[in-house]
Amino acid sequence: MSKLAIITARGGSKRIPRKNIKSFCGQPIISYSIKAALDSGLFDEVMVSTDDNEIAEVAKSFGAAVPFRRSAKTSDDYATTADVLYEVLDEYSKRGRTFDWFCCIYPTAPFVTADKLRVAFDKLQGSDADMLLPVVQFSYPPQRSLVVSDGFLVYKWSNFIRSRSQDLEPFYHDVGQFYFYRTASFVINRTGGGRALKTIPMLMDEIEVQDIDNLSDWELAEIKFKLMVGRNTSGG
Repeated sequence: MSKLAIITARGGSKRIPRKNIKSFCGQPIISYSIKAALDSGLFDEVMVSTDDNEIAEVAKSFGAAVPFRRSAKTSDDYATTADVLYEVLDEYSKRGRTFDWFCCIYPTAPFVTADKLRVAFDKLQGSDADMLLPVVQFSYPPQRSLVVSDGFLVYKWSNFIRSRSQDLEPFYHDVGQFYFYRTASFVINRTGGGRALKTIPMLMDEIEVQDIDNLSDWELAEIKFKLMVGRNTSGG
């Protein structure tokens, strides 16, 4: 069973310039994704898809492969992650290499570890699902969301005003760290010949989840990362 890790890292970050190789707790942030993939021992190849020379050199210095560059079409602000993944798989296929499984890992995902990747693969392999998605529960019940109507705050769903939190259905969201796929299912779905991907969750700890869209997010992520490392070191 061949497996590929694809780390998606274009050079055109706007909100945090050079985001994908910016120093995070002393190392280029992309290095954590590369290290997790390599240390997991799962993958036949750990590659970085990028259009940027500096990112490519940093990636190679930490042991990743950069066998080809990302196209201009998949490097603009409108390209989706799925566009990038399909391009990578197609390019490998042209070179005579195919993979049974693949994992997309974001370059700004320092909370991803080798252990998490191994657990994710075992969970997906042992199921009949097409994809595994790490998620975290919303910390506050979305059913009690407020909206502004005519300048006043009102409940979006007034029928939940008196509901106890523990009685409300848990809602989850994508943590934006990695996605594991059965390659055949992804390709069939992408080319329009298949059903929607059957997806299973991997529940994550809120301390090990942080969107990194601005500098405040970055600072919070570093604090959480240090807490995660300290907790894991102490065995807690």
